[in-house]
Amino acid sequence: MKPINLSDKLSMFATHWDPHVVADYNTNDVMVVKFKGEFPFHKHEDTDDFFLVLEGEMIMDIEGEDPHVVKAGELFIVPKGVVHRPRAEEETKVLLIEPKGVPNTGDSGIKPATKPRI
Repeated sequence: MKPINLSDKLSMFATHWDPHVVADYNTNDVMVVKFKGEFPFHKHEDTDDFFLVLEGEMIMDIEGEDPHVVKAGELFIVPKGVVHRPRAEEETKVLLIEPKGVPNTGDSGIKPATKPRI
């Protein structure tokens, strides 16, 4: 048990769309990630998707809806089974919570991130 400085953890890598595990929460990974550009549309059949914007601005595209702008200090939860795509015009820093072992790419067909622990 100790405090985790998210800014320090985010300074340890420069890649985008590459979540890094910073803590465990029950059976979930707590991760930090940097977004820039757009991720492919995808869905997760068995779990919701949790996004907390720490710095910057994320746009969440939901199939069949207008885009949702999510600013620093705001969170966005995508219910399981909903097709979505996060994107960011400028680098955006985000905290994610996902069940351990769930690929970040959902059903997109692209190779999932390795989610290293830092």
